[in-house]
Amino acid sequence: MMLPDLEERMKNAVDATLRAFNSIRTGRANAAILDRVMVDYYNSPTPLKSLAGISTPDSTTILIQPFDPGSLATIEKAISMSDLGMMPNNDGKVIRLNVPPLTSERRQEFVKLAAKYAEEGKVSVRNARRDAIDEVRKQEKNSDISEDESRDLQDQIQGLTDKYTDKIDKLLAEKEEDITTV
Repeated sequence: MMLPDLEERMKNAVDATLRAFNSIRTGRANAAILDRVMVDYYNSPTPLKSLAGISTPDSTTILIQPFDPGSLATIEKAISMSDLGMMPNNDGKVIRLNVPPLTSERRQEFVKLAAKYAEEGKVSVRNARRDAIDEVRKQEKNSDISEDESRDLQDQIQGLTDKYTDKIDKLLAEKEEDITTV
């Protein structure tokens, strides 16, 4: 594994963490919280965003307009069964989700959830580091590279690891502020 491949794996870990953060409610309407909702559409799990147009007409409402009006009931059921904690209002044409203001206890739960997602992202980064260092040590053992080159590569790998774990920490701090801001 070369450094560009390693950096790509670490970037992917940060991107996955950011996507996970976007699925956490902050008390304001945000269409990204529906990214993880899967709808059983003709016996096939389908992401909600590929079945409906999702918009936020104001800061407390999410509007879901299905492309196929016949899927309205299944979309409503999928949202009800999800872990969003919101009840969909179906008027026959669109589904409205009212985003209730978060209680302080619920905000703390979301902060903990964000910290869990951040830790999962950091574990992915550290796993990429471990794989890369193992590869470098194997090359050193096979005499493909010298001990000095091995040490330099391991230092570079650690530098990349620090860079990407810091990025995840910054994203977490932003998300925590976003969640706790009333």
